[in-house]
Amino acid sequence: MAAKWGRPSACGGLSGRFRACAILALAVILVPPAAAQAPKSALLVLLGGDAKTWQAACQERGWQFLQPSSDTAGKSPDQRVKAIAAEVEETEKRLPVDPNRVYLAAQGGSVSTLFYVAARMPDLWAAAVAAGGSPRAAIDSNRLFAANTTNLPVLWLFANRDEEPLGKKLQSAGFNLEWREPAAAKPAEIFDWLAAHQRDPFPTTADCETGSPLFTHCYWMEVTKFDPAERNDVLDSTRVPPLGSGARLAIGPFGYNPAEPGPGVLVASLPEKYAGPLKLNDRIVELGGKKLSDAAEYAQVLYRTFEEKPVVVMVQRGKDRLRLETKIELAPSAEPVTARVRAQYLPELHEVEVVSRAVTQMKLTVTESWLPAKITWNGTDVANATAPGCWLLDEQKELLTAKRCQ
Repeated sequence: MAAKWGRPSACGGLSGRFRACAILALAVILVPPAAAQAPKSALLVLLGGDAKTWQAACQERGWQFLQPSSDTAGKSPDQRVKAIAAEVEETEKRLPVDPNRVYLAAQGGSVSTLFYVAARMPDLWAAAVAAGGSPRAAIDSNRLFAANTTNLPVLWLFANRDEEPLGKKLQSAGFNLEWREPAAAKPAEIFDWLAAHQRDPFPTTADCETGSPLFTHCYWMEVTKFDPAERNDVLDSTRVPPLGSGARLAIGPFGYNPAEPGPGVLVASLPEKYAGPLKLNDRIVELGGKKLSDAAEYAQVLYRTFEEKPVVVMVQRGKDRLRLETKIELAPSAEPVTARVRAQYLPELHEVEVVSRAVTQMKLTVTESWLPAKITWNGTDVANATAPGCWLLDEQKELLTAKRCQ
């Protein structure tokens, strides 16, 4: 019996001691094994739209569903992107989510946000789908960099054929975009399209451009030091040029509804501590001597103005008519200086090739399947990687070096 339990040295001797040992061993054997880990599932993150419909489709497929918090008042667009990423990370900790099957979706008025989020933080998503809406506001942010979607396919189901030129504009800039008419894509087909894509944490090519220190991580590389003086004509900017001029009146910001009927533009809101000449419920009825039929015409006039100039504005306030002398000014260019890194693993050469602009330090994570691999940076051999993990590339006094991260 002692041999059966496999503990002859511990359980030999007195019979009482033997029985205690046998009971202990039996108790160990009868302890149920730990519950099998729940299988990980896909996660759909909906930025806006018919939540019930999207959530029901997720339930049918056994996917997790997340609609990020809308409590982002006072936050900049980039801060909201970071807040969305933080919610996704927290969800992955709470639920059995496959990080390589996290999908982004938006509908209607939130579609522009999807394009912005996809271009700002592409390495979080496996694929993205936009239903209806328009990317116009995202394009006019002047912060869409097409290279960032190299590994992130985006599907746009446009509801208005007049918006098709925007899709062509994005594609011509290098944005990883395809589009269909809504009638050609049923919900099941949309989810099939998403499910066909999985995120690769180590794509053989990682290409990212940024003008913000908030967004420095891109798949298996991370920029840690910038220097605008570090030019590289090999890497052009992949910025999608804005459609309009960003022109505005120099009478301070005010809110209005572009769909509001005329005459003119109704001032619907003013910021706190506004010190300009406008008041709530004023109507801007003339701009530069031209009558404005409605808010849409006002928006188009500014949209097509590409030079700063003085202008006279006529305002209707109740029964009074006010003449304001002001000017049209252009919004400052967003992130005029950007950094770009394009890193590639070349299997036939066993080489990790890195080309950068405006970068003097970065981290690379080399996966084991690529080893051994030579690391080159802007044409200079900097390391022979024989171990996986993080490598620090650094430039000091025009000397390029690489070493294992501390």
